[in-house]
Amino acid sequence: MSVLRKLVTLMRSSVREIGESVVDANAIRVYEQEIVDARHNVAQARGDLTMVMAKEMQSAREIERLRGEAARFETLALEALNKNEAALAEEVAGRVAEIEAELDEQTKAHATYAIQVAKLKELIKGADAKIREYDRQLAMAKTTESVYRATRSIADSVDGTGSKLLSAKESLERIRQRHEDLADRMLAAEQLDREIGSKALEARLAAAGIGAEADRKAQIMARIRARQAPPANEPAAAPGDPA
Repeated sequence: MSVLRKLVTLMRSSVREIGESVVDANAIRVYEQEIVDARHNVAQARGDLTMVMAKEMQSAREIERLRGEAARFETLALEALNKNEAALAEEVAGRVAEIEAELDEQTKAHATYAIQVAKLKELIKGADAKIREYDRQLAMAKTTESVYRATRSIADSVDGTGSKLLSAKESLERIRQRHEDLADRMLAAEQLDREIGSKALEARLAAAGIGAEADRKAQIMARIRARQAPPANEPAAAPGDPA
């Protein structure tokens, strides 16, 4: 039994820890919902306040009516006495007493309504102030959470094995290496072609003065020499003289 109780306790502890972790992970959402619930409760309190205020206004009107009725019947009782109708005056006085008793009850109710209205107004005013403060705190919490998420994202990108920036750097390095390999292969191919390919043969022919390139070079040199000015001690050739 002792082991069973410990297992039950362990299970309860695990459930509590899981519940706490879920609440912690959704703390802002829970906080926001609590504000929504508080705002809903305040709205209900406002509805209750309007109802109590309506009762207060109704009781005030009823007090004014009863006072008018008591004054009217009291005047009628006085008229009955003036006409020597004592019995009738007594009956009217009884009616005045009933009205005044009802007036006392209405006065007490009106005072109670006034106290309730004042309390509800104060409670709603305080609740509104707290909700505004909670809204400010919620906005700050959301901003802070966004900053934390951005910070974690930056940290994940900059630090750690397999980070995004590290992966990007490795990809760039691989691209650069491929480009260098391609350039080296092209340079090696060109060098090989110069040594043993067609370009090597053409180079040897040109060096021996054979081929189109050699003829072109000789022609260019002849054209340049023809345009060369004669030395100062030799007369310039006249037009028509053989060169």
